[in-house]
Amino acid sequence: RIHLEEDVAKSTHLAKTTLIDFNRAGTPLMEIVTEPDIESAEETFAYLKSLQQILIAGGISDADMDKGQMRCDVNISVRKNESDPLGTKIELKNMNSTSAVRRAIHYEVARQCEALDNGESLVQATWRWDEDLGETQEMRTKEDAHDYRYFPDPDLLPVKTAAYIEKVRPLVPELPHEKSARFQKELGLTPYDASVITSDIQLVSYFETTIALAKTPGKKVANWIINNFLGLLNEKSVEIQASPVTPAKLSDILNLIEAGTVSNSQAKELFAALWDTPEKDPAALAKEMGFEPADTGAIDALIDEVIGSNPDKVAEIQGGNEKLLNFLTGQVMKASKGKANPKIVTEGLRSKLL
Repeated sequence: RIHLEEDVAKSTHLAKTTLIDFNRAGTPLMEIVTEPDIESAEETFAYLKSLQQILIAGGISDADMDKGQMRCDVNISVRKNESDPLGTKIELKNMNSTSAVRRAIHYEVARQCEALDNGESLVQATWRWDEDLGETQEMRTKEDAHDYRYFPDPDLLPVKTAAYIEKVRPLVPELPHEKSARFQKELGLTPYDASVITSDIQLVSYFETTIALAKTPGKKVANWIINNFLGLLNEKSVEIQASPVTPAKLSDILNLIEAGTVSNSQAKELFAALWDTPEKDPAALAKEMGFEPADTGAIDALIDEVIGSNPDKVAEIQGGNEKLLNFLTGQVMKASKGKANPKIVTEGLRSKLL
């Protein structure tokens, strides 16, 4: 259910003072009310993250809880058995991140359970989460719904939404969970990789632009973005949209790998160097760094050397254990100091042994 409300103010609780910011007074609010069917802090966290992604993807809000663009109040009640009725409700406020919501729920559930185990009675009330102390504190008690002073607005009649929903459904963009399912089905991404890529609308845009420009399979692009791009972003404390390495530059690097011009390890060095010199062309920079395709004759000699040094592994491979080709490929890559193209090496081993 969605309630239409108006913002009143934002409260900031300090040690001995509460500050009230009226700058957003009168701003329309969309309050989403769930049924009491969320059963854990982890489920709540997952729901909030999903809701955040939907709001951002739909262009509804930036949904930054720290800036007050999205807020969450949590009603918590506990019971001993699933068949028992829900216990006394306690409302939690003052959580400014999804992680804070998760921590507050863990604490409050433990507090309520301990109180009931000690024979205490719970009183319906509003409590606030103190992030610094890591505990909940009572704000005020509540009796019944009439304490909220609810009254219907005669100028706002109930809206029958079914027909309207169908009318606007085609206008809704592809949502994160839909993108995730598509990436898994069409590009072969794992559920984990798809969830990481779709966790941020800017990251989705970066990924899809790179996919369109690169000759690399989508799964490899996702692996590169997750394992290299995001790692460097975190290391440099840079937002995705401010990355000096654009999707076009990353696609150039990936295309160099596919062409066998640079190895994967060399590409990682090239990527790090390009971060500091984003104006340079990746292919030209690769030449400056001495990343030339390895001599095929030299690589062939290394393959023969590795085959001769591993007769037991060769026998197993020829006996049907082709997985050991990866081991021999690794040995050749090590001998070439990362300069060889692993795909070409594996093909060379396969042609000589099978």
